[in-house]
Amino acid sequence: MTTATHFTPATPQVTSRMWAVLAVIIAVEVLDLLDSTITNIAAPTIAEDLLGGQSLIQWLGASYALALGVLLVVGGRLGDRFGKRRLFLIGLAGFTAASVACGLAFDSTSIIAARLVQGAFGALLIPQGFGILTAVFPREQLGKAFSVFGPALGLSGVGGPILAGFLIDADLFGFGWRAMFLINIVLGGAAFAAAYRLLPVDSGDRTVSIDGLGAGLLGAAMFGALFGLIDGSDHGWTAVPLGYLAAGLVCFGLFVRRQLAAADPLIKPTLFTNRGFTSGLLLGLVFFAAVSGLLYVLSLFLQTGLGYTPTGAAIGLAPLAVGIVVSSIAAHRFIARLGRSLILIGLLITLAGTGLLLALAVTAGTTVAPWALAVPILILGLGLGTCFGTIYRVTIGDIEPAETGSAGGSLTAVQQLANAIGAAAITTVYFQSADAGQVHALTISLLLVAAVTLASCGLVRLLPRNAPAEH
Repeated sequence: MTTATHFTPATPQVTSRMWAVLAVIIAVEVLDLLDSTITNIAAPTIAEDLLGGQSLIQWLGASYALALGVLLVVGGRLGDRFGKRRLFLIGLAGFTAASVACGLAFDSTSIIAARLVQGAFGALLIPQGFGILTAVFPREQLGKAFSVFGPALGLSGVGGPILAGFLIDADLFGFGWRAMFLINIVLGGAAFAAAYRLLPVDSGDRTVSIDGLGAGLLGAAMFGALFGLIDGSDHGWTAVPLGYLAAGLVCFGLFVRRQLAAADPLIKPTLFTNRGFTSGLLLGLVFFAAVSGLLYVLSLFLQTGLGYTPTGAAIGLAPLAVGIVVSSIAAHRFIARLGRSLILIGLLITLAGTGLLLALAVTAGTTVAPWALAVPILILGLGLGTCFGTIYRVTIGDIEPAETGSAGGSLTAVQQLANAIGAAAITTVYFQSADAGQVHALTISLLLVAAVTLASCGLVRLLPRNAPAEH
């Protein structure tokens, strides 16, 4: 009589080559994060050097996020059609070249154009990373690979602005702020060489369609809105900025119409019939725009209002990044239990941090001590970290599985567009109020952010109760 022997299948092991591919993907994600945030610190210095004024300060942050947000979904589709490795390498090469163009910029127009190109190539580059990882790592080990992202990006969020401030103040080789961009020659070049050697070849699927017209209409709508806001705040609300705002609104209407009629739209029309998704989309748009603009304004106030150096401003904002990292980790553990209630908690913490900053601005003004600022900035970070991943996790809580890809890409793109809108809108309020002093400008900006955050609390009850189960 024989006894059946049962074998437990061995779990596929992660090889050193897989870890090397993960390192390349993380490196370019960090590169994107650094270049999307460094201008928060460097904007006043760049504007002063290039004689750009307040409009350049606003465009430096908005232009990169605008191009990235508009083209992010298109970049993902191009990777599906022509191969993720090919688009990754094209995106990285273009991103590095555009970084060099930023570092060699000679006036406002040239650096804004370079930032737009940088964001556009970033949109080709960034969407390919997760697809490449799912092709390289065994399914059972994907969780281990993705778990490395949070700490890596968190450390970059803390260290990136500090590095940017250091490079500006150190004035290496007389490059000043330009070193922040020119360093990408080394970082991007090394990443390209490693990616060329390590990434797997994939041929893509030529049947994948791309809604180029939809992307063009969305880009025109966003550019019109941003140009109108920035030009109006800088040169007065004449017919020119109002005309751009009106044109942006018309283009957005045409974009919505295109999404309803296109065979393969950027956003599936059925998503708009889902109350939870549309509420989360709106919540994310207004909230992320408000806090993105607030972070830009805080950096401006620290440097122009309190006289901090770029390095000092970066260190002053470091508690914010620390709070985001800590609360993001905690939120990941509690989201299954609390669902949309966790978002409300995060919004209320954000509101508390904004309120404390407002109290300091009113009572201490420009005499506020650095240690006193650290506490509300840390609380603000705790609130933001609780909301950042949670809002969109809950937003897709009751959509159909077939809609998940479109929903996720749309939400990520909207977050980038919100960053562009916030950088333009909140700084417009700041500059319009600055005639009465920097403290007054900060106070008005904080009141606006508090009002938006409070309104966002009312949208929470329209979201799905729970986030989808993780697989």
